[in-house]
Amino acid sequence: MKALTQTATHPAIPRALATLAAGALFGFGLSFSTMIRPEVVLSFLRFKDFGLMLVMGGAVVVVLLTYKLAPRMLAKPLWDDHFHTHPSVWNRDTAIGAALFGVGWGLCGVCPGPAIAGLGAGNWELLWALAGIALGALVQGLGKK
Repeated sequence: MKALTQTATHPAIPRALATLAAGALFGFGLSFSTMIRPEVVLSFLRFKDFGLMLVMGGAVVVVLLTYKLAPRMLAKPLWDDHFHTHPSVWNRDTAIGAALFGVGWGLCGVCPGPAIAGLGAGNWELLWALAGIALGALVQGLGKK
């Protein structure tokens, strides 16, 4: 596994522990905000409950501040030699993928992160949604060949 090989600039164990902690925090946040419950998400999408708007808005603010302030406050990232930029590419495939994701989210009230966190909370019915997500990813991947 290349991701866990130890080099002088990328210590494997601390990096893996930081990834685990970030994932656990993300899952806890999804659970605490009730985004792991499809009926809550569908209620939000039907404009009946705006609690998730605060959750998503808060997440956007935190990420925006982190992306803007971290490079100014740190000389370099903790486990890399420089900060990377992520180019935003909009094309036909991106638009179709976003539309399909939105339709799927609207039909079942589930997206990948909350579905996995919901499994951790014991909601085994989310396996159907994850199977659909996996099938969609497979079809998309096969279509690229």
